[in-house]
Amino acid sequence: MKDVSRRTILASGGALGAFAMMSPAYARAMTDWNWPASRSVAGAGTGIDPLQVWDPKADPVVASLLEDGVVPEVNELLREWTRNDQPLPDGLPSELKDFMEEARQLPSWADEDKLAAAVDFNEKRGLYTGVLYGMASGMMATVIPQEALAVYYSKGGSDMKPRISKTAKLGYDIGTTNAYQPDGEMIVTAVKTRLVHAAVRHLLPQSQHWSEVAPEEIPISQADVMVTWHSLATTVMQKIREWEIPVEDAESEGYLHVWQVTASMLGVDDEYIPASWDAADEQAEQVLDPILAPTREGVALAELLLQLPEEVDRGILSRPLIGAFTRYVLGDQIAEWLEIPEEPFWDSALNTFWEPFIAVREGVLDRFPGSSTLYWQFDELLRQAMLLFLSEAEPISIEIPTHNNPDY
Repeated sequence: MKDVSRRTILASGGALGAFAMMSPAYARAMTDWNWPASRSVAGAGTGIDPLQVWDPKADPVVASLLEDGVVPEVNELLREWTRNDQPLPDGLPSELKDFMEEARQLPSWADEDKLAAAVDFNEKRGLYTGVLYGMASGMMATVIPQEALAVYYSKGGSDMKPRISKTAKLGYDIGTTNAYQPDGEMIVTAVKTRLVHAAVRHLLPQSQHWSEVAPEEIPISQADVMVTWHSLATTVMQKIREWEIPVEDAESEGYLHVWQVTASMLGVDDEYIPASWDAADEQAEQVLDPILAPTREGVALAELLLQLPEEVDRGILSRPLIGAFTRYVLGDQIAEWLEIPEEPFWDSALNTFWEPFIAVREGVLDRFPGSSTLYWQFDELLRQAMLLFLSEAEPISIEIPTHNNPDY
């Protein structure tokens, strides 16, 4: 990756950062939490604002690990824990092992039939989810102020390629055919991500740079997790509807369910997890849509993301294409916030050919038995190639951080 001076990028965006910080939407464009828990998988709840709820089970355990200085040893042990059915490594601190044994259990309401239907969805729609996770969800994260700030000032902000590879692994694992099966990896990925979130909650408040700009005293509340959830699951389904991609009801419910289970595995209370797509749209309208805003840090992160393709010497993946796709799926306003220039060739090509391409692809899926399997294999090849590139051909290991961004 080219050497990019984050300080230079931030210095050029002083007015932008000031505007974002003055915006009431920066913290939340609502005065009270009023999404009804009756619309959740729990069907009822306490009504407590999820902005005031973090992870009471993981947080004290990880804080203790950090204070005791044993995180490096824990990370080394956990590198070997990769499969859902694998016993936890010997030698883990007892309180961590007890937490992880509980955290690796699927919620009682997890439905194997719906998880199987999610596999059918991903086999047919893997291309679209892959594109949207990267071009919509990934870039949207840079205009979610709390998320942009947390990423930028935490350890991950110091080297975005490994940070992206770990996020990409979650998106990849959730779409595999065996995500939550014994031989899959999604449980492991979710539990390790939950540990990372707990570490960031402990570490980031110690950063003066983060504390000076953050609208919250503790990062990654359950509201923040659900905002990210909507930038992924809800956004993907909204775009699939917008592009008029036909999806069977059972497969749509399956895709929702695999994300519901994932929210639970990441430590979100059941009362905040939407029970239907209608409920998800309603919650996203309250917690995601109003808070999207530019920040200096988000612009800097977007610049780093756009530079990743410059490491590739060949192929269609390029900065202009990624920029154009971002504009196409997220709109002109967000593209302008992120200082993404117009790309006349790619902008025109996507506006002209993307939806006809979808129509042709879907027509083939409907007309030729077995074509969905072939498409899945091709999509899988692309996803694995991207992970290989991001990980530099090394195993992707999600590890508990021990410090914040050392550049700040």
